[in-house]
Amino acid sequence: MTSPNPPATGTRLVGLLLAVPALVGTLITLVLPTAQTIWLSFQSGGVLRKSTYAGTDNYAKLLGDDASWRALGFTVSLVGFPLLVALVVGPLLALALDRAGPWPRRTGRVLLSLAVVTFSPVAVAASWLRGLMPEESGLVALAEGLRDPATAPGTLRLIVAAATFGLVCALAVIAFLPALRGHTPGPATVAVGVLVAFAIVAAGLQTFALSQVLTGGGPQRATQTLAGLQYDYAFRTAEFGLGAAVATLTGVVLGVLGIAATIIAAASGLRITLTPKTGLPGLPDLPDPPTPPAFGPGAPTSAQHGPFASGAQAPAALGQQGPTAFFPHGGAASGQGGQAAFGQQGSLPGGAQGGAASGPQGAVTSGSQGQTPFGAAFGAHGSQPHSGHAQGGAPEAHDGGAGGVTSPYLPGSGQPGKARQAPARRAATPAGVAIGVAALAVVVVAAFVLAWPWMDGVLASRAGAASSLRAQVNTWVPAVIGAVVSVGVAYLAALGIGGLRPLGRASEWLLLIFAPWLFVGAGPFSVANWQNVRNLGLIDTFPALIPPLLVSVPALLVLTLLCKGLAERTDRDFFSGVFLPSLPMAGILAGAVTLVNAHDVQWPLLVVQHTDLFTAPVAQMAQVGGFSRAAADIGAATPLVVVAVGLAVLVTAQLLYLDRLAVTTKDSRVRTPVS
Repeated sequence: MTSPNPPATGTRLVGLLLAVPALVGTLITLVLPTAQTIWLSFQSGGVLRKSTYAGTDNYAKLLGDDASWRALGFTVSLVGFPLLVALVVGPLLALALDRAGPWPRRTGRVLLSLAVVTFSPVAVAASWLRGLMPEESGLVALAEGLRDPATAPGTLRLIVAAATFGLVCALAVIAFLPALRGHTPGPATVAVGVLVAFAIVAAGLQTFALSQVLTGGGPQRATQTLAGLQYDYAFRTAEFGLGAAVATLTGVVLGVLGIAATIIAAASGLRITLTPKTGLPGLPDLPDPPTPPAFGPGAPTSAQHGPFASGAQAPAALGQQGPTAFFPHGGAASGQGGQAAFGQQGSLPGGAQGGAASGPQGAVTSGSQGQTPFGAAFGAHGSQPHSGHAQGGAPEAHDGGAGGVTSPYLPGSGQPGKARQAPARRAATPAGVAIGVAALAVVVVAAFVLAWPWMDGVLASRAGAASSLRAQVNTWVPAVIGAVVSVGVAYLAALGIGGLRPLGRASEWLLLIFAPWLFVGAGPFSVANWQNVRNLGLIDTFPALIPPLLVSVPALLVLTLLCKGLAERTDRDFFSGVFLPSLPMAGILAGAVTLVNAHDVQWPLLVVQHTDLFTAPVAQMAQVGGFSRAAADIGAATPLVVVAVGLAVLVTAQLLYLDRLAVTTKDSRVRTPVS
């Protein structure tokens, strides 16, 4: 469902210019470190001895080493349970909440938000380490299995599954609920499911903090992950070539996943848009555009092509008695029995000027009461009933009753005169409410039980160096700076690519330029970026704590799909129709990236050694690395103020914005939910 009008040359140029900062950021912080990592993988030596060209020796050593294959196998095995939660538990809960109606759905969003704002990998791992103490019992005592090489891999898998259950379930519900808003949600749900699966696999391949804090890859390298193997080679044994080779092989897999995900999103016509806030049935703030060019010069008149040509009956608009008659450009259709009348000089709801079906009352009727949705009839010089629709805009399909209504210009109908059924509102049944509430209760209880080791650790721990003001500043200020820059640059590109559509319908294929780095985090770039920071003399400085990424590719993908959906469904100007509705999503993603940056431990662990520059996760890791593990300040990474502010912001976003999102594919339509 794409606007048939090609973008003007000036608009196309502006769209491309808005993408330039993202292209520059990608070149500097993604392309060049990638090339540098690949080049380093063919080198031998590093910091302790002179670097020399080694050809493919590093790859031959990795592929011939059983430890490398064990690390790969164990890393992949960590993905199993989170993948099951993301593709089974999450979608089923989302479906139950969607069918349960507004209040269970919104309650679920609020409760699950807590898992998102409180998750910190280092803190969670440190809390489970308390199970190694002899006086501990209960679920946390499962950590005893980490001592034995035979049981450590299985134990770590269970701990990872328990620690990530709430977070993965919450993110899956956030992803799948919008896909269920479509009138035919199957294709969108499948596309979202594939993207979620790719994201889970990619995150699993880069697992570092949980395994590094819990076992450090031991005992006897039984729990070594790919990220841990790369860290050991590059920064423990100073074999940069071997570390870069591991990073390169990991990056190849991540790049393939990113390219495949982008192709799926573009080929399926994936888009994100907003459903009506509340309010009046059938009057959304972002209307669907017409599929045919019905409102411009040369457009067919209703008398020539419409379903109510001259002499035909025009039934009631917006009511249960029949479909609405739209006459965009002066079509007459004033036959006998015309029931919905816009005065002869009136404006249609979509904003099209011209003739109307002039009924005996000369009034616009809505249902059996003979009133407009605003309780007024438009006479000979009526005005637009929806002020948000610009001149020549698209008429919107309206829900008329339990079964909906049909319209000759319902989006996706393909051509004028071919009526299609509009999506009807679906009211929740008592059984649906009961199932939704029960499903939510089961998941929340399970998440609470599995998160108890962390909660108990927070309650039992005492404030330490990780909770100091200096550590909090080191943690959150660089995280915010990195998020604002990377998401801001991505937002500009999304406005250009998705909003201004410089290549028309093929604009989203521009995302393939960024696709190889869609799922790549800081880990695979760590060898190259550490060398760059060292060469700049920034090791052990505050600026080094800022994440070295100038563009967030995941934010770019999401924002582009949103701007695309908004641009296709509005006939307002760009500022009010695309920029303002998408701005909250940019803020939400900036908050999400801030949380990811703040809880990352790998990058700050590499670039600072002075305790005064430790972030909270690094300080926690230093605490649990000693012998007094009971003294670990588990709550330092999630201070009460940050949790309170983050939870308030996320809950507000969930209820007022994220709950309105809808994900559709190609010609699928948005089902307006009961508010």
